[in-house]
Amino acid sequence: MPNIKARIEDFNKQLPSGTRLVAVSKFHPVEELQEAYDAGQRRFGESRAQEFVVKAPQLPQDICWHFIGHLQKNKVRAIMPYVNVIESVHSIELLRLIEKEAARIDRNVDVLLQLHVAQEETKSGFSVEELLQAADEGLLTGYPHVRVCGLMAMASLTDDMDQVAREFDTVRRTYLTLKDGCFDESEDFNELSMGMSDDWQVAIKYGATLVRIGTAIFGPRQY
Repeated sequence: MPNIKARIEDFNKQLPSGTRLVAVSKFHPVEELQEAYDAGQRRFGESRAQEFVVKAPQLPQDICWHFIGHLQKNKVRAIMPYVNVIESVHSIELLRLIEKEAARIDRNVDVLLQLHVAQEETKSGFSVEELLQAADEGLLTGYPHVRVCGLMAMASLTDDMDQVAREFDTVRRTYLTLKDGCFDESEDFNELSMGMSDDWQVAIKYGATLVRIGTAIFGPRQY
């Protein structure tokens, strides 16, 4: 079993000021999440709604829960009472549904818009063109219960770190375009979530404010 406390401390020593760690806890038991919590970790990332809604009530209420996986529309209502940040908003339809469900229970939720830059077609997200067009059409703003706080992306699963760097640079440039455009008056639009266990160091070079680390903290999936 990995020394979770030591690994978290090691990551936090390496991360620059302004970059925060999201401990990706999917497929790991509550006991390991509690160990990470006891080590000072407060941001956790889950990607399966059914697993998430079972875990969340068993753990301290001051955890900031990030939903990082593909979010099906029929799961939005289930996660809404627990989630703090939905990182994987991949369509305007989903954004509108999140607003509806947040309003239904009278709470606010932060979201990140998922940008598709990887070579794998299986990964979700807006294309750069789709996202900029949505911005031009005013579709990314005007949600009273949703704060759009930035972008999330996954790079291609490859050993070619030059390709990964190009993809993260695309994310950064798209973020800056939006920040200077439809979000120019927003104090909330300031997050870039990119970088995982194998490429987080590259992500930091391109402005990541959140890195999503799972295996390097918790070890291989438990179930």
